[in-house]
This record gives sequence, C-alpha cells and structure tokens, in this order.
Amino acid sequence: MTQSVSQPAWNPSEPAPLIFANLSHMGLMSVTGEQGRSFIHGQVTTDISSLESNQWRWGAHCDPKGKMLASFRTFSVADALFMMMPKDTLAADLPQLAKYAVFSKADLVDVSADWTILGVAGEQAQEWVNNYFGEITQELTEIPGGVLLKDGERFIIVIEKAPSEPLLSSINTPIQESSAWQALEIQAGLPNLGASHQGQFVPQMCNVQAINGISFQKGCYMGQETIARMKYRGGNKRALYILSGTSSQTLALDSRLELAIEDGFKKVGTIIELVQSGDQVLLTAVLPNDTENSAKLRVADDEASSLTIQPLPYSLEDEA
Repeated sequence: MTQSVSQPAWNPSEPAPLIFANLSHMGLMSVTGEQGRSFIHGQVTTDISSLESNQWRWGAHCDPKGKMLASFRTFSVADALFMMMPKDTLAADLPQLAKYAVFSKADLVDVSADWTILGVAGEQAQEWVNNYFGEITQELTEIPGGVLLKDGERFIIVIEKAPSEPLLSSINTPIQESSAWQALEIQAGLPNLGASHQGQFVPQMCNVQAINGISFQKGCYMGQETIARMKYRGGNKRALYILSGTSSQTLALDSRLELAIEDGFKKVGTIIELVQSGDQVLLTAVLPNDTENSAKLRVADDEASSLTIQPLPYSLEDEA
C-alpha cells in the first residue's frame, strides 16, 4: 500500500533510483467536438494536425503579439485532445481560448479534478514501467483508464481517478510531493510558464523551439508573425537558463536576480520555475541570451547568496 504524499519537498542530495511524484500542480484541459483539433491547431505553435495517437508534443499558446499565455504538453486520450500545464496557468488560459472557441464546434473543459497525474523517474523507472504496463517504447502508450507519456528517461502517467486506485495501491515506495518532479523539469530546462508570467515572453525566449514546441512549417496561428520574424530575422535577446546555488531567503517567482558585473551587480532576469530546500535553490530563469555560462549571479537583497549557470541538456544553436 502506498504511503500518503507526505514526503519532504525537493531534496538536492543523491537522487533515488526510483521516484514517484504526485503532479498535483499540473492541470488538464480537454478539447473535444467536431472542430476541436482544428480550432486548437489554429491557436497554438504546435502542429496539432500531424500529431499521431502515439505521440505527444510541447507547445505554446500566445497572444496576438506572440507573447506566451501558456506552455503545455499536448496529447490524445481516446477522442479528446488534452493540454497539460500548471493549474494556475490553465485557469487563466482556458478563458482566453474559450473566447474564440465559441465560433467553432469545440468544447474546452478543465478536467483536472477527474484525473490523477503521476510522474515516474530514476534509473529504475523504465524497469518499473515495463513490469507494470509491459514494454514501453513509444512516446505515448494507452493504458487502462488513461495514457503513459515517455519523456526521455522519465514517464508521466495520466489516468482517471477510479482506475488510478489499484495503481497507487501497488506502489510500495513513498510518493513524493510535486517539487521533486519540478526539480527534474528544471534540470531538463523545460519552460513551465506560470500564470504570473503570462504575456511577457515570446516562446523562443523560453527555449520552446529547442524542445520541438514550435512548428515553423504549419499554417497561421495566434502570434505566428512575431514568432516567425524572431526566427528568420533574428532579434531575440533572451533565453531560458538553469541556475543552482544557495540563498537564505525564501524565494518566489517574483524574486529578483542580480548579475555580477565589473563594478558591482545589476538586476537581471525573471524566474520561471523554482524549487528550494533550506538554503539550496534550483531554478529556471529568462536572462539575456549573451549571458556567459561562467557568469555569477545572486538573489537581490541577499548578498551572501550565490547562483551559477548549469548547462542546458539541449542545443540552442539552430535559433536564428
């Protein structure tokens, strides 16, 4: 029988060989209806029309100026298209999409309360998944009551509440809080945009193009002109960075960062996602894209704090 979700938040010590995490911070939007997929295709950066039933993709929903309102993973569950994103972002983004959906035969619903989202990670994750569900090799696999997303060496189980009970009961390892998963997302350089940062960044400023979240071949969608111009004409001056270090302050997404310069420090950047355990912090932040990997940063108003840039697990070289 699995234990309740009462384990400590992200722990920066040696990672466990098998981690289960309750992704309670993530929400699900379902898109159904005769024109559901075509409607979403015309709103987001992802090529929804070419998305196969055994695939999932990253994407972004932008305003007319090309600034992100949401970043998400999208995939199919039976006849529905799902969009998974932080719950606060979903609550703010769904009404934005719904404004235009009234002109299409598309139904958009927040179904977060009906589903369990569980993350599986660690060097034994593949073995556990294969033992429970059978050999998993595809990006997306249908399972009883839901789907299983393969994300590199990690997995995300999206399953209806009732079928999730036997699954959860079979797990004899304590289930971690969501921050354990967020730490892995940060280390992967993923752009989990919170509602507080809506309308601030063009997708390339959060490296969405580097994780195959933008199709530059698809037809028109909201904000396409700005996003295409940034690729083909240049002009992007920012990128998503991974930072780790220490701070005695309790950080939040609105905490300010400072970059060490020759004669002191200057305020710079915006925190996108963060986890903290004591004075240990790990975060993603949008910084000027000419920031050197050797740069030293700190938290504003915490002179003893120290943050260093960690290497991204993907390349930004294709960005124009």
